[in-house]
Amino acid sequence: MRRDERELGVLMVLAQQGDAVSYRLLLERARAWLTRYYRARLPAAAAEDAVQDALVAIHNKRATYDGLRPFGPWMGAIARFLWIDRLRRMERRAEGAAPGEDSGFEPRPALDDAADIARLLAQLKPAQADAIRLVKLQGYSIEEAAGMTGQSAPLIKVNVHRGLARLMRLVQSGRS
Repeated sequence: MRRDERELGVLMVLAQQGDAVSYRLLLERARAWLTRYYRARLPAAAAEDAVQDALVAIHNKRATYDGLRPFGPWMGAIARFLWIDRLRRMERRAEGAAPGEDSGFEPRPALDDAADIARLLAQLKPAQADAIRLVKLQGYSIEEAAGMTGQSAPLIKVNVHRGLARLMRLVQSGRS
């Protein structure tokens, strides 16, 4: 997506400046990428709705895009957050389904209490656990967490990313 990413970034900058043709082209190309992204991650019926939601989010957040940064991670973050939100909604619906009713989605076991979270975080490196506690659980910014822990902001990001990946593996393997 590197070349496409650069082109999409240029199109977004032009769209931010009011170029309607560039904006239309940006949304067409974003739709194609989002369609592939969601079809690989969601049931077919939910994929198109997710694409529409993502396009609306891109429209609503277009002023936040910084043309000096790569477009792919910006759009990918929007798509990922919306995907996670959709999975959560699907899981809640599935949990609320009547016995014997097929929701089309198999929910994963939920981490319900602080003890489960504490047990999982204890299995991480201390720097990763601290970064996740501060940024993801307590809502501090990357910069605030860096100041509180003495880690650099890039290291906080790395520790959050690696720690969340490790947590996902632990939960999936049932070692929570």
